[in-house]
Amino acid sequence: MINDKGQALIDQILEEDGFMVLDGGMGTLLMQAGLDHGNPPEEWNVIHPDRIRAIHKGYIEAGARLILTNTFGGTRFRLKLHNLQDRGAELNRAAAQLARAEADAASRPVIVAGSMGPTGEMLEPLGEMTFDEAKAAFAEQAAALAEGGADILWIETMSALDEVQAAVEGARSVCDLPLAATMTFDTNGHTMMGVSPVAALETLSTFNLLALGGNCGNGPAEIEGVISAMRQADPEVILIAKANAGLPRWVGDDLVYDGTPDVMADYAVRARDLGAKLIGSCCGSTPGHIKSMAEALANTPVGEARVAATEADVPEQEARNSRRSRRRNKRG
Repeated sequence: MINDKGQALIDQILEEDGFMVLDGGMGTLLMQAGLDHGNPPEEWNVIHPDRIRAIHKGYIEAGARLILTNTFGGTRFRLKLHNLQDRGAELNRAAAQLARAEADAASRPVIVAGSMGPTGEMLEPLGEMTFDEAKAAFAEQAAALAEGGADILWIETMSALDEVQAAVEGARSVCDLPLAATMTFDTNGHTMMGVSPVAALETLSTFNLLALGGNCGNGPAEIEGVISAMRQADPEVILIAKANAGLPRWVGDDLVYDGTPDVMADYAVRARDLGAKLIGSCCGSTPGHIKSMAEALANTPVGEARVAATEADVPEQEARNSRRSRRRNKRG
């Protein structure tokens, strides 16, 4: 039986507000806090716990009702790059405990989502990682996140459907937490592995997820296209929009994103009007971005945002065909 605490909190917030504000970038703030490029963010969960808690607190105070743990690279495959593969359970558990502490200290309910990013490896036959190896790595991470106090598990920034499946199966083999999943559609409206938004929706919908959608990528317009395509294909699914704060560029030694808080506020409203229910931001965003997004969502009536078509949209006929196919599958 699935632990329904996280699901119940999401349902409550959506019932009250009609949407839910997510947090923003973790890596962006870690770099601002002194993390050197190339060093493992997950190690900071034990050597600088105060800085991690400060990041979570900043997002909660900005209006986020869901915060992601500092565990994007928390599988043994990513940790091995820093010779930390034997400390995965420790680092993931600590991350969840830090987020849990800030969520519990908040003045209103905040959901802790255990971040599970890609392994960085390719599954067979394109790579050397077997499905069982991937599943085991995600299981190890999921168990530690659950032990540390996560309400749900958040599979994110995926490019391959089989890796999402490995993460889902791995998580469910060790805990009963609800799952959400997002993919990144940064290659001409598809993932790096050629998955379209509609194809992603059709497969992810079979995994019994509490929500699904897109994150990261090339900025707001791309994610808006993803949400539009998915909504056309299935008007009932709960969709996640978590776009990067625009596109990055180097200014001296600093990587700067062009999505200002005002730009991201407009995106948040458009994403909501397109059908997203869980709305946040990813790389390049800060509590300032999330604050502007939360205020815009609270103060802009549904339907007042101008929705622009993007190249990531799918034709209406494809969406209609997808809906027909899904109805036939349900009947069968």
